[in-house]
Amino acid sequence: MQNQETTQIEVAPAAPTPAAPAHAPAIAPRVRRRGLLSHGEGAVARVGIVTAALVVGVLGLSSWWTLRTYHAQEQASRERELLSVSGVLSSSIESLMNNGDITGVRRLVADAAVLQGLSGCRVVIDGVGILADAEPSRITVARLPEADNATATPAEVLATGTLERGEGGLLRVRTSLAVAGQNNVALEVTCAGSGSAMGPWEVQAGIAGIAALGMGGLLMAYRQMRMRWSGLGAIRESLMIEAQRGGVAGELEVGEAMGPEATAWNGVVRERETLRRLLALEKAAEKIAQRSGAGGELSAACDAMWHGLLVLDDKAQITYANGAAAVLLNVKREELLEKPVRDVFENESIATAAEALATGRTRQRAIVDVTRPGTERTVLRLTAKPMRREESGRAIVVVEDVTQQKVAEESRGAFVAQATHELRTPLTNIRLYIETLVDEGETDPAVRAKCLNVVQSEVRRLERIVGDMLSVAEIEAGQLKLRSAEVRMDQLFTELEADLRAGADDKEIKLVFDLPPKFGVMTADRDKLMLALHNIVGNAIKYTPAGGTVSVRVSEEGSGLRVDVVDNGIGIKPEEQELVFERFYRAKDRRLANITGSGIGLALARQIVRLHGGDITVASAIDKGSTFTITVPISNAPAMRAAA
Repeated sequence: MQNQETTQIEVAPAAPTPAAPAHAPAIAPRVRRRGLLSHGEGAVARVGIVTAALVVGVLGLSSWWTLRTYHAQEQASRERELLSVSGVLSSSIESLMNNGDITGVRRLVADAAVLQGLSGCRVVIDGVGILADAEPSRITVARLPEADNATATPAEVLATGTLERGEGGLLRVRTSLAVAGQNNVALEVTCAGSGSAMGPWEVQAGIAGIAALGMGGLLMAYRQMRMRWSGLGAIRESLMIEAQRGGVAGELEVGEAMGPEATAWNGVVRERETLRRLLALEKAAEKIAQRSGAGGELSAACDAMWHGLLVLDDKAQITYANGAAAVLLNVKREELLEKPVRDVFENESIATAAEALATGRTRQRAIVDVTRPGTERTVLRLTAKPMRREESGRAIVVVEDVTQQKVAEESRGAFVAQATHELRTPLTNIRLYIETLVDEGETDPAVRAKCLNVVQSEVRRLERIVGDMLSVAEIEAGQLKLRSAEVRMDQLFTELEADLRAGADDKEIKLVFDLPPKFGVMTADRDKLMLALHNIVGNAIKYTPAGGTVSVRVSEEGSGLRVDVVDNGIGIKPEEQELVFERFYRAKDRRLANITGSGIGLALARQIVRLHGGDITVASAIDKGSTFTITVPISNAPAMRAAA
């Protein structure tokens, strides 16, 4: 049985238990007395009995198997020895008989029987008699008969070298002898099957001694377990009292004479009681602070902040965290408290700065922008600053989500870069054509007309770009308004076609306007509506490869005006068909790398149409083209009337 290991539990010295009130009766620790079988000892007794039975059984089987094996080995050894003796004797006897030394044969047989401990050894002539024997009185033949007097071997004679096992374990070996002129001479050797009987009993005595030692060890182990179990049983009783109705230190303590476990348990009970009383005092203090109102209102105010707030002590550990900090850092609020600031922030700069501020090594504020772990675009701005100038330590860390600011800054930067490029192109064209006009315009009327047309077209382009930029500024400021007036739609589309025709022809794109025979007059902001239509149709021309077609189909439905701008250009991915209406967004298509654009045309067009009470939608397929549909309802716009 394996020895039971005892785990030593080190318990910190318990704080002195506060004295009980004078009127309270003293409760002495209850000592659990050990009876014949204390609580829990029945299981130990059963285990001991079963183990003892198993040991006795194993030892008994081992003894039986050892005895059986010993006898089997003894028998096999005796058989091998008998066969070996028979072989040696037969060779010697054959030699003597062939030399005619019968006296030597008889002496050899007698000596072998004595030396080898044989119970029988003789030379027989089958059908004649015994020529030599260990007992001379049994000899019946004085000399070898003549060769012609030999007879055949009787049927009961064993074959040469055969081992026969008789009654009582008797072993017999018969070996034919090769004697000149004789074919019926044999050597017969017999002996007892087993040797000394003392060997197995000595082994059994050894096994019995081992069994006695094992049982003694089991008994000692059982006594040791019983001594230890008494303390554990008493502790179990205390746990049951605590589970059923709760108990004070006096009821749960056990007699320390029961062992080190009992002493450790009493220390834990006393420490628990001390902690329970301290906790009660802390709760009372919290209630008093809550009643005063100051602490509770301050905590509620910090929790209401949309910025995260962490307070660090002079050891750079977090002593306070508001709810926003836990949300922004994606950590439970309880997990932040009493945690070193370095374990919270992976960024080395902010961790080092916060530690320096908290420990008073520096008073310099630090600001770091980091990406929140587990996200790709969420940007947090961490600001570490000292709490108060007069204190040498303690600091606060403010956590802000600046993702939208970062996106806006990136978008604004991209817009400025694109707008600068958009402005540079028409200005360059104007400069070049004015130089051509100055150099060749006076002598060549055709060149002069072409230059003036190009300059006029580029000026309008500049005007649209500046208008887009102003409109974006108005949208961001929330001041985009319509200046409504009567608009003749036939003139609007005629001017739109004339404005876009040259650009379409330059790209070898077929521009088709499918207009109704009569147009209505509607009240709208002509410039804004023209800007929206120009952006939609201009985008279709811009993103349609050379040789393509752009169709503008205008129809007047019962509820308003519908314009379908259809192209067979590069198309838009399904997941980007709504994103293209966001400001500064451009589709993620490699084919757009060499096509300039500010990313505000579609966003501005949708905003203008929606201000008129309509909307813009898109249906597109990659490499097949897109269809932008503009609808302006009559109900939300002034009534449209037929033009004369």
